Order: sequence, then structure tokens, then C-alpha cells
Amino acid sequence: MGKLSVDFGMINSDNIEQLKKINQACFPVAYGDSFYRDMAKKSDENLCKFAYYSGLAIGAICTRVEPIPDDPNDRSRLYVMTLGVLAAYRNHGIGSKMVESIMEYYESEKDGKLSTVDEIMVHTQTSNVDAMKFYMDRFGFEKGELVENYYKRIDPPHCYILRKKLR
Repeated sequence: MGKLSVDFGMINSDNIEQLKKINQACFPVAYGDSFYRDMAKKSDENLCKFAYYSGLAIGAICTRVEPIPDDPNDRSRLYVMTLGVLAAYRNHGIGSKMVESIMEYYESEKDGKLSTVDEIMVHTQTSNVDAMKFYMDRFGFEKGELVENYYKRIDPPHCYILRKKLR
């Protein structure tokens, strides 16, 4: 099948159930109703979006801008909350296209709406070697600190912070 051509679409209250289904299929953790309410209400279509193949939602990425804690200059980062592709559509470049779309948006807005953003970051479960390779090998993220007991109700509960400096 090779690389698939996908279209992107916004996440909103009309299709939030699709995001729930994708997340349930892709992740070992369950996201609460408040996560989905926030995604439906505040979703920026440039930061949170579906990937569609032949009209079917097959993946999604949810990213937000958040302050970098304890930064003396009040700088921000892009935080990848979720990135998931349904199993049957993995290894066809869809996850890469979603991350690339976020990076392209950053590039287009780094002197505008995203002028305070200095990095992009994601938490990755310590056992998720594929995700670490994906972010590090394809996008140049660096493995940072270990966060113990980050996840509740999954084993192992620890994660690494992966980040990439953007400026």
C-alpha cells in the first residue's frame, strides 16, 4: 500500500465521538470526558485534527500551546497530547504527515500567533520504543528526563519526556 494520501479535518462537537473511538483503539489509557469537551470546544484546527483516508477518520493528533514551567521569559511550547493512527493504517506515513502538519503550522506562525513557542514536547511511555524511535529518528526529538509514575493504571507507569527545540 505504501504512503497513503490523507486529508486533514477539524475536530469539533459533531465528530468528537470519532476521536474517542480512535483514542480507545490506539492508547492503553482512557481519556476522560473533560479531555473530549476541551477538544470539541477549543480545538484549533491547525493543532488538533483528524487524518482522513477515503472519507474515513483513521488517525488524529491533538496538540496545545502551554507555558514552559518556571521559564523566566514566559516562553511556551507545543505539547503533543495524543497522536494515534488506527492499526490497519500504520506504517504508511500518516503519523509523520500529522506531525509534519503541526511543524509546518509552527513555521508559518513562528513570528505571529506562535511567537512565544520555543519547543515541542511529548510524554512517551518507557516501554513504547516505537514511539520514541518515531519522534527521535524522524523529527529529531531528544530523550529527556524520566518521569516516574506519570501514568495511572498502566504498566510500566513511567515515561520519558521527548522534546525538540524549535528556536
